[in-house]
Parts: sequence; C-alpha cells; structure tokens
Amino acid sequence: MPAPKGLNYKRRNYFIDKEFQSKFILKFCLLIAGGGLLTMGILYLLASRSTTVSILDSRVVVLSTADFILPLLIQTVAVVTILVGLASILVTLFVSHKIVGPLYRFKKGLEKMRSGDLFSDFHIRSYDQLQDLAGEFNSMIDKVREQIKLVKANLANLKAKKGNISDQDIEELDKNINYFKT
Repeated sequence: MPAPKGLNYKRRNYFIDKEFQSKFILKFCLLIAGGGLLTMGILYLLASRSTTVSILDSRVVVLSTADFILPLLIQTVAVVTILVGLASILVTLFVSHKIVGPLYRFKKGLEKMRSGDLFSDFHIRSYDQLQDLAGEFNSMIDKVREQIKLVKANLANLKAKKGNISDQDIEELDKNINYFKT
C-alpha cells in the first residue's frame, strides 16, 4: 500500500523507541565482538602448534607462531571488529527504524481508536516493514466503521418508528451490535 502524500518524508529522528533500538544494536555489536574474539582465539590455538624463526635486532628468535603473530592478530581483529561494528550500528539502526517506526504508528492508531476516532485510515511509509499488517489494520477499521454505520442506521430507523417496532427491527439491530464480541 503506497503511503499517502505527506508520508514520503525522511524522518530525522532515527531513535523512535530508544530502549528497543539500543538493545537491538548492542546485541549485534556484541555478536560481532564475540565473533572477532572467537576468530582470534581459534587462530591463536591453531598457530600455537607450530614454531616460527625470525631475526629481531640481529638475534635469532624462535617462538611459537601463536606468540609471534599475537600482536598483529590483536591489532587486525580489533580494527576489523571496530569497522564492522560501526557498519553494524548503522545497518541495525536503519533496519530497526523500519520496524519500530510502523509499530509506533500502530500504537498511535490504536490510541485514536481507543478514544473513539475511527475517521482516519492507517498509513505507513511505502518502504517501511509491516505493510501487510497495515493493510489488515485498515481492513479492520473499515469493517468496524461499516458495522457502526449499520447500527446507527438501524437505530435511526427504530427512532423513526417509535411505537411500531417489529421483532425483525430488533433482531437486525441485535445482529449488528453482537458482531462485536465483548
């Protein structure tokens, strides 16, 4: 469902639900940091089974390969983890924004409904997630509007008849009201 005019704007505030989005981003960053540490640990263990001979300051030094490459390994994994972590922050921020934004709109739509406002349709931006849910939400609002119109029409009909109310009129109104399960 395409967004109506005025909803194709770019939102400036990407933190809509700060608590949820912060936890979402933190979990991905921890996953990346854990992956970096796991990679470093595996490489260290695999390299510890061999030895490396090098010449440092005119001395021949024999070390396990793991001890020899450890400083370079730490630097490399740290730089890659930081770069991938920063990219992950941006990606998860934008992905979570496309989910949390519509959820925020759903919350506002439900608040309107709770206050009795069934006038507005529900719209989210065309590139946000949850488009199918938005369509179902609008279908629900349409059905409720339709049922309320039927109840109002039946009530107006009953008011017009005053003393000449038939059992069929009462059954019709009862059917419309009982559509809503309470």
